[in-house]
This record gives sequence, C-alpha cells and structure tokens, in this order.
Amino acid sequence: MLSPAEAKTVIETALLAAQQPLPVSELKKLFEEEIGPDTIRRLIEELRDAWKNRGIELVNTAGGWRFQTRVAFQKYLERIHPEKPPRYSRAVLETLAIIAYRQPVTRGDIEDIRGVVVSSDVLKRLEDRGWIDVVGHRDVPGRPALYATTRNFLDDLGLLSLQELPPIEEIAKSLDLTPTPATPEAASEQSDTAAEPSAA
Repeated sequence: MLSPAEAKTVIETALLAAQQPLPVSELKKLFEEEIGPDTIRRLIEELRDAWKNRGIELVNTAGGWRFQTRVAFQKYLERIHPEKPPRYSRAVLETLAIIAYRQPVTRGDIEDIRGVVVSSDVLKRLEDRGWIDVVGHRDVPGRPALYATTRNFLDDLGLLSLQELPPIEEIAKSLDLTPTPATPEAASEQSDTAAEPSAA
C-alpha cells in the first residue's frame, strides 16, 4: 500500500497530466480500494497548500480539480504564446448571459428578452464552444428546444456552480445593456446576422 506522500504524488501527477478537471470519484480510481474519498480530499488540500505560492494553482471547478495558471502570471505567458482568445460579438455574449441567468430557455425566450431575432449561428457558436446544450423541449406546440449552460461553461469560467456567477447587474454593466431608442440604425447594429469575429 502507498504511503500518504506517495499517494499525494500520484494525485499530483494525474492532475498535471489531465486534459480536463478530475473529480474525486475519478481520482479514487487511481488507487482501486486502497484509499477512500475523504483521504483523497485531504491529500488534495495538502497539494493545494503546497502550490499556493507558485505560478500555478490547484482549483476546484464544477468538473473537478485542475491545475491552472494564476491570473497574475498570464501576462508573462502571453509574451511567448501571443494567441488571442476568441472574440465574441455582443449578440453571442448577450445570448450566453440570458441562457446562464434564465436557464432553461427557448430561442423564443431569448428573442423576447433581447428584442431581436437570434440567428442560428449565434446558438451554434455557443454549442460548438461547449458552453450550452439542449436539455429538453418545452411542452407547447412545436416543442421548442430548451437551452442551458454546460459543466464545460462553468469549468472554463473556473466556477463550481451557477451560484458563483456575478450579479446580473455587473453583467449588464459590462455589456452596456441599456435600452436604446428603436431607430433603424440601432436595429441594424443589433442584428445577429451581421458579420461576427471568428471564434475558432
């Protein structure tokens, strides 16, 4: 049987090698029946403490535990990896915010809230990113699809649950979601069919 120090090294190795967050239930498989979930949790906490003064931290997300770069060091990494993160249009971000805060919602619900037609490309972009998914259908004529955010959405934001999302007022301010007069120019600017930056 492994000593606690050896078991901690096994967990550390698995987390460093993993492509996605690992929950305790998955980490338990590393040891067959030798080590229980409470011991694994304790060893993870010890690992988190051991990494707390480094450029990488051990965090718990909705999908499980993972190592990630501390935000303070990201600017340095960008100097050798100058890849820009995908940029999303206002239409995509507003649609994502509505789904995150009002889920589950239909496309019609989103259109009622935004006041404009939601193009299929907007929903497809969010589905392709793995941030939303169809979780059912509303029991009304036409049975429209119900959209909700995914665990991947929470993991990408470093959140354990939807309760950790910032207040909707903060999101509204950051997206400048203030009502604008209905003019042809405003309607043209809000159209989802306008060309959007690539999100590849």
